[in-house]
Amino acid sequence: MTKPTLSKKAFAQRGETIYQANVHASLNADDDEGKFVAIDIVSGDFEIHANELIASDLLAARHGDAQIWLRRIGREYAHRFGPRFRISSHGWSADFLERLR
Repeated sequence: MTKPTLSKKAFAQRGETIYQANVHASLNADDDEGKFVAIDIVSGDFEIHANELIASDLLAARHGDAQIWLRRIGREYAHRFGPRFRISSHGWSADFLERLR
């Protein structure tokens, strides 16, 4: 595996640029929504699959030294970290409070 030569920010910017320029136009909104796209930021090649590991492995099989940037189609990020409950202006959401019971 090749060691990344870009900063994390530059790596992500390059991945997003490739996604917008090359990947986005080839997507089928109905079929690809929620799938993962693994992008090699060096070659610009990409692979789409419902499983992020399979997408990455398929891309790495073609480009052994791929520097892979991952994104979920139709979302701004691949994974969400942190609480899934929203706090309203009036305090905790009713859904959250119900789950605590």
